[in-house]
Amino acid sequence: MDLGGDDITSVQYQNANNSVRVNDTFMKAVESGSSFGLRSRLTGEPIEEVDAKSLFRKMAEAAWACADPGIQYDDTINHWHTSPESGRITASNPCSEYMHLDNSSCNLASLNLMKFLQDDDEGNQRFDAERFAKVVELVITAMDISICFADFPTEKIGETTRAFRQLGIGYANLGALLMATGHAYDSDGGRALAGAITSLMTGTSYKRSAELAAVVGPYDGYARNADAHKRVMKQHSDANAAAKRMDDLDTPVWAAATEAWQDVLRIGEKSGYRNAQASVLAPTGTIGLMMDCDTTGVEPDLALVKFKKLVGGGSMQIVNNTVPKALKRLGYQQEQIEAIVAHIAEHGNVIDAPGLKPEHYEVFDCAMGERSISPMGHVRMMAAAQPFLSGAISKTVNMPESATVEEIEEIYFEGWKLGIKALAIYRDNCKVGQPLSAKKKEEKEQAEPEVEKIVEYRPVRRRLPKGRPGITTSFTVGGAEGYMTANSYPDDGLGEVFLKMSKQGSTLAGMMDAFSIAVSVGLQYGVPLETYVSKFTNMRFEPAGMTDDPDVRMAQSIVDYIFRRLALDFLPFETRSALGIHSAEERQRHLETGSYEAADDEVDVEGLAQSAPRHVAAPKGSGSSSPSRTGSESAKEAHSSTELVEIQLGLNADAPLCFSCGTKMRRAGSCYLCEGCGSTSGCS
Repeated sequence: MDLGGDDITSVQYQNANNSVRVNDTFMKAVESGSSFGLRSRLTGEPIEEVDAKSLFRKMAEAAWACADPGIQYDDTINHWHTSPESGRITASNPCSEYMHLDNSSCNLASLNLMKFLQDDDEGNQRFDAERFAKVVELVITAMDISICFADFPTEKIGETTRAFRQLGIGYANLGALLMATGHAYDSDGGRALAGAITSLMTGTSYKRSAELAAVVGPYDGYARNADAHKRVMKQHSDANAAAKRMDDLDTPVWAAATEAWQDVLRIGEKSGYRNAQASVLAPTGTIGLMMDCDTTGVEPDLALVKFKKLVGGGSMQIVNNTVPKALKRLGYQQEQIEAIVAHIAEHGNVIDAPGLKPEHYEVFDCAMGERSISPMGHVRMMAAAQPFLSGAISKTVNMPESATVEEIEEIYFEGWKLGIKALAIYRDNCKVGQPLSAKKKEEKEQAEPEVEKIVEYRPVRRRLPKGRPGITTSFTVGGAEGYMTANSYPDDGLGEVFLKMSKQGSTLAGMMDAFSIAVSVGLQYGVPLETYVSKFTNMRFEPAGMTDDPDVRMAQSIVDYIFRRLALDFLPFETRSALGIHSAEERQRHLETGSYEAADDEVDVEGLAQSAPRHVAAPKGSGSSSPSRTGSESAKEAHSSTELVEIQLGLNADAPLCFSCGTKMRRAGSCYLCEGCGSTSGCS
């Protein structure tokens, strides 16, 4: 790449994540307005003197134009280096969170912080510090073990990594956690909670590292770097002791972190440490999406309503899911919450939301939008977490499009003052290919054709409560016996279905288990029951035939029967009537009034079978019953029903299920043969 030619304007260059490393000498020269000596990378000899402030301005101008370069503070980075006797930290990965020896690598893992936010017995929120620490211990142990089995891109990287065993545990969803707990991202309370969690995470990690060292020994490079490593552990512990406690949420976490750091110093003094590095804060873009996080890494939400460009054209709308929890924490009632959420979905912000107090606006401030977090708010959050991390923080300091070069200079200078190891800025719309934005761009010219926008709302799963009403129905379809349990939401509406077949372990039973789970998840994500009914009724496959249900006299398959029964139990008459599904009582009544007559030139075998009344011992599911019949009438109807079954399904309608595999058998002479496994009903 030729940085002096046309390559500098290319998309590749704009997306290269370039950073510049500066030392304290340079930053002090910027502060005082003096000159700075450029030195040879190989010999360290001075090459030329430059005006430090002018060079600093050029860096800020470049960042204003295309968000590059980011900045790294060399002396701060090496001040927290655990292994300086083995080499300086001279570089990082592109995102600037992993910083250690050359030719090394770091095993990363991140935890979803929202999974540890719980309500106590009185309904008050708390961060479960004990469970969080246990998970950190488990993950650190697993990460250390995985180094032994890992492959590396070069032999040198493999050697260094196995010798220093660098790990990088981190977290995601901090922005969502702060919002859900009623903390503004740019607030003392928000920074205290973030710092406490980060301190507990790293303290617990090094505690486990020291415990592992007591069992299997410290990392190979520890003996040479023992003094430096202990010094850095003391720096972490001192930072934890000096941190400010704010409220009932962060104080217990700080207490747990303090205890962890005391154990780190005590155990580490005796046993050393298994890992030269323990924690970083990575971007978590991909895994954050997989973990269903509203926010990534240490970032706040970009916007309450975001628009993501799609590769095939158009855009997708992404709506924040944490807002209702935050409103509940702040004391709003359900009706108020629904009104505020509806306002956000329409306007993209909380300004003038009905019933929302202005003093609560800051809780919902985001990186972009009408109410955006100040750039310095991002820097202060990084400074709150940085003293408790082995590595650095991959984070963007978002700035509005109107930001100036001078403001970028201020951000870079304050980052150095606050002890951050590295940071990067992003001025809104400074790149042509910006993937996420807080709002759609206005059309530049009226004459341009309107581009179709694709708006897609993320479905939300509505789980059933612990106690839920339900109906259990036993059924027989073509000789196959089973049980169906259909559970509902307390405010009505089917929420889940469980299907159990009598032949446990058979392919049929397994498939019906899996099928019922898929249907249940779909129902909880909002798929209407009538959609399932319209798709699955009249599906034909074995086992099929007569049932013991008076309302569904004959089914073309178990799936056909299941959804006819569910329609009768849960759908209103008008809906299922349009699908041609009626109870025995309804069919009888309409037969008597003549309102369901078949056309002269059409014979509906299934309809005839279902319309023929049949006496059964007990009704199923819905509680409907059929009129009592005499013995002679029942015999005639049974014979008629048998003929109808043979017309529709042939002579195999009464074939039993295989005792070995559960598959429907077929007639073979006077016996039955299973085409699935070859078993017979008795013939050789």
